[in-house]
Formats: sequence, structure tokens, C-alpha cells
Amino acid sequence: MRTSRLEAFSDGVLAIIITIMVLELEIPHEPTWSGLAESATGFLTYALSFVYVGIYWSNHHHMFQVVEQISGAVLWANLHLLFWLSLLPFTTAWMDETSFEQTPTIVYGLNLLLAAIAYYGLQLTIFAGPGGERLRTALGVDLKGRLSPVIYLAGIALSFLASWPAVAAFVTAALVWLVPDRRVERFLRDERDLA
Repeated sequence: MRTSRLEAFSDGVLAIIITIMVLELEIPHEPTWSGLAESATGFLTYALSFVYVGIYWSNHHHMFQVVEQISGAVLWANLHLLFWLSLLPFTTAWMDETSFEQTPTIVYGLNLLLAAIAYYGLQLTIFAGPGGERLRTALGVDLKGRLSPVIYLAGIALSFLASWPAVAAFVTAALVWLVPDRRVERFLRDERDLA
């Protein structure tokens, strides 16, 4: 199977996730700067989750630039990833509405961890399929992919002490991924140069 339908479906789901998250933002009750300031925490949690969805979208897009064919197993692995990402609006809103209480912050961290595991599972499923070696070669040693779950686990552990250090860990993981990852682009350019 070609990848175009999977990519289009995934793009649509991710767009809906972002839309749901923005609809969860609380509109200030007063038309003042102080009224707007009261919504600052909600905006910041939205921004963090928006960045995460953007990171997954970008990496998903790059990954499928290398993949030429998919199997039914890849479809299900992709749905598994989308499932965990679709929970981000819920876990984001819960964390915000409870002012970063311990349990919602832990659940948010678990959501990030399970999405990362699902993404890794998608990669492994692609590796095992036809043409998977191209992706494996393009990605090489995936230091960021290995580091992120460790940061999420650290954030979850920090949640038992205080919420702000936990959120700082989640922000750190997002910042690691904001640095553009050019492995796939470099692989495709090298492939074109050799052709």
C-alpha cells in the first residue's frame, strides 16, 4: 500500500487535536490585561501541547518521506500513536484546570511517554516491513528518540515532589525536539546525489 492515505488521515487527526485544544482555552471574563493574564497558564499549557503535536507531525511527515509502502501492521501502529496523541487535549486541560496538581501532571507525563513509545513502535513496525531498511539507515542512531522517554520518566518522578519541576522536564524534552532534525532530509539528498 502507498502512504498517501495514511498521511492524509494522520494530518486530519492531528489538525482536529489542535482544534480541540484551542477550544479548551478559557476566554477571559473581563476585557482587561489582568483578565487576559488569568488565562496565561491555560495558554502556556496549550502552547506546550501544541508544540508536541507539531513535533510529532513534523517527524511523522519526515518519516513517511522515506517509507514507500506500508502494511496493515503499520496502519495499526499509526492508529496506536494517534490514540495517545488524541488524549493530549484531555490531559492538557486536566493539568491546566487543576493548576498542575500532582495526579493530572503525572497523567500528562504518562500521556507523553506513551505517545513516545507508540511512535517508537511505529518506527519498529516500519523497520520490519518492506523498505524498512531505508528508514533505519536514514535515522541512524536516534539519540533524541532514546533521550525523550528518559526525560518523561524524570518528569513523572519529579511530579511526586512538585509539579513545576515536572513541567520543566516536559518543556525540556520539547526543546530538544525543536532543534531541526535533518537526518531524513540529508538521507534523501544523499540518495538523489548518488542517483
